[in-house]
Amino acid sequence: MTLPELRDSQEPETSRWADAALVIGVFVGLLWVLEIVDTIVGHRLDRLGIEPREADGLWGILFAPLLHADFAHLAANTVPALVLGFLIMLSGGPVWARATGIIWVVGGVGTWLTGGANTLHLGASVLIFGWLVFLVLRGFFNRKALQILVGLGVLLVYGGVLWGVLPSTPGVSWQGHLFGAIGGGLAAFWMAEREQRDRTV
Repeated sequence: MTLPELRDSQEPETSRWADAALVIGVFVGLLWVLEIVDTIVGHRLDRLGIEPREADGLWGILFAPLLHADFAHLAANTVPALVLGFLIMLSGGPVWARATGIIWVVGGVGTWLTGGANTLHLGASVLIFGWLVFLVLRGFFNRKALQILVGLGVLLVYGGVLWGVLPSTPGVSWQGHLFGAIGGGLAAFWMAEREQRDRTV
């Protein structure tokens, strides 16, 4: 079985799947290691979350997606992070890195600018919302049938969480969800434009 429209190289399919699983597994494993360390040190790492419009809170743009309020918060993010991150990694590390970088920056900066005063924002959900929207939109921008089908499948399974971009549950960073999703849409558009330019050169 091959996935020609998801592949960016001629690597054997089994190797590509194994590499994708390994990279995402290591990334999510790092989140668990950091939460264990954070618990041991009395949640002092959480201070590196995003504090909107505070100069010190700018560090959160870099660190917030790696940190979680507690193990329950991390557990809720683990499976979608593994699934969505793996699907993007099937296109190769550079695609995952570019998409994740755009989502990370757009989600972080947007949250820092618009989050409520005296609040703290952290968690990988900014990436999850971004990866979700990236996967849903990428195929439409690329005009690739298989990517569209993957996006529709992802939307069917996880689309309900997109309501999280709206203000709802107290204590949940809907700003992180919203701007992560915006970052995912921008990544899908910009990267499709880049692929089209590369094909015409």
